[in-house]
Amino acid sequence: MRNREFKTTKVTLTGFLIILLGAAGMAFAGELRVGSLFKDHMVLQRDMTVPVWGSADPGETITVEFASQKKSAEADANGRWQVRLDPLATSFKSRKMTVSSPATSMEISDVLVGEVWICSGQSNMQMVANSDPNIKKLTPKQEHLRTFAVKRTVAFEEQEYLEGSWNLKGPDSAVAFSFAYFLEQSIDVPVGIILSCWGSSSIEAWMPRDLTEKVPQFKTVMEEFDANTEFHTEIKAALDANKPWNRTMDILMRRQPNIVYNAMMKPLAPYACRGLVWYQGERNARTVTGMPDKPWYYRNICMTEYGSALQHWIRRYRQEWQKEDLHFMVVMLPGYAKGLEKKADSPTAPSWAWMRESQLEALELPDCSVATTIDLGHPTNIHPKDKLPIGQRLALLAQRDTLGMEIVAEGPVMKRVEVSGDQLVVHYDHAEGLKTKNGAAPAAFWLSDKSGKWVPAEAEIKGTTVVLSSPELPRPLYVRYAFAAKPTVNLVNSAGLPGRPFRTDSFKP
Repeated sequence: MRNREFKTTKVTLTGFLIILLGAAGMAFAGELRVGSLFKDHMVLQRDMTVPVWGSADPGETITVEFASQKKSAEADANGRWQVRLDPLATSFKSRKMTVSSPATSMEISDVLVGEVWICSGQSNMQMVANSDPNIKKLTPKQEHLRTFAVKRTVAFEEQEYLEGSWNLKGPDSAVAFSFAYFLEQSIDVPVGIILSCWGSSSIEAWMPRDLTEKVPQFKTVMEEFDANTEFHTEIKAALDANKPWNRTMDILMRRQPNIVYNAMMKPLAPYACRGLVWYQGERNARTVTGMPDKPWYYRNICMTEYGSALQHWIRRYRQEWQKEDLHFMVVMLPGYAKGLEKKADSPTAPSWAWMRESQLEALELPDCSVATTIDLGHPTNIHPKDKLPIGQRLALLAQRDTLGMEIVAEGPVMKRVEVSGDQLVVHYDHAEGLKTKNGAAPAAFWLSDKSGKWVPAEAEIKGTTVVLSSPELPRPLYVRYAFAAKPTVNLVNSAGLPGRPFRTDSFKP
C-alpha cells in the first residue's frame, strides 16, 4: 500500500473524477472507491442483506459503518472488496454511511431505507412522466421517492462503474413514477427507483455475452455484431468523441446486442433491491417466427422464441445479483394494431398476441409476475399515454407477490376449461364479482375445433365462469380470449382489473 496522509472526503466532491473513470471502466489505481450507486441520498433495501462494494489497494482493510453496524473486508488481489450489512429496518431518518480504509474515509449522506426497484426496458419505460396528464397531476404530491437515473451509453466490455446520481424525486418515467408513487402510497416507506432504460433496445441489448451459451438466437446476433467491424468503428469513434451523439448514432448504439448491458446494467449488480420491472418487447415483436435476412435492425429474437430467452435472462440476472428470489415484474405489451386495423380483433392475424403469450412464460419461473395490459394501448400509437394504470397494477403485484399482502392484485385468470357438449366453460381464478365493465356480454372470445377454424363465441357469465358456445361449432374444443392485436375486451373482476389473455389450443403460427 502506498503511503498517504489520512483524509476525509465527501463522495459528492470526488464524484466527478469517479464518473469520468467509471464511464471508461478504469480503476482508481488503488484509491478507495465505492460502487456507483453508493452516493448521497441513496435508498437501501430493507429486510435483506445489503452488499456494499468497491475497490482499493490489494490487501487493504475496508470498513463500512451504517445504522449501528460496522463491517470490514479485505480487498482481494485485484483490489475488489465487499461487505454485507445485516438486514435493515425501514427508516425515513436521514443517516450517514462511512466507508474507510487505514488512509482514507468517505461519507455518504442522507441515506434512507425502504423498497428499491430497478425499472428497465425500452421506449415505453423511458416515456417521460409528463406524457400522461394523469401522472403529471401526481408529481407535486410525491413523497419519499428517490431516483437513480443511469446515463444511456454502451460499452464493448463489462463495466464496473457507471454514471448517475440519486435525485430527491420520483423517476422521469411515466410507468416507473406511477409504480413508485402508488407503492409508496400503499405501504408508506421510502421508495428508491433505479431507472435504466433505452428506447428501441431489444432484450439482446440487455443480455450478458455468456448467454450465447444458452440462447442460440442471441449467439447468432452476437456473432453478426462481432463481425461487423464498421459498426464497431462508428460506435468507438462516437464514444471517444466525448460529445452528444446525433440521432442516427443513438439509434445504432441502442439497437446492438450486449453493449447496453455492459454499460447500463452490469455495474448495478449486486445492489440490494426487491426486484426488477421489465417493460420491453416491442423491438422483438417484428416477426412471429424466425429472423429475417435483412435489414439488420430486424435481426432479433422473434415473438414465439422470446419466452425462452426471457427465462434464461431472468435466471442469469438472479445469478448476477446473487439472489435466487430476485423478483421480476413483466409488463405485458398492450393493444396495438398498426397495419392490422381491419383485423384488430382477429385471433389468427399475426400480432402482438404471440409476444404476450411469450411474456407470460415468465410465470413458469418462481418469483415472477406479469401486469396485464390488454385493455390499454392505442390502435396505431406504439407509445400510448395510458401509463398510470400500468403503474397501479405493478404496485398491486409488488404488494401481493413480494410483501405478502392479501389484496386483489390482478384480474380474472383462466384456471381450466371444461368441455360440456356444445359448450366450453372457462373457470377463473381471481374472479370474485366477475362481470363486464360495460354491462354487455363478454367480448373477445373465439372458439375452434380440430379444424383450426376460429369463430366468435357467444359468451355468458355464470358465477366465476364464462360459458361459451357458437351455432357454427357443434363440438368446440379450443378457446382463445383476447388473443389479437387490439381486442375489444370488457371482462373484469370486482376490483375492475382486466382478464388475462389466453389460448388453449396448440396450433403453431
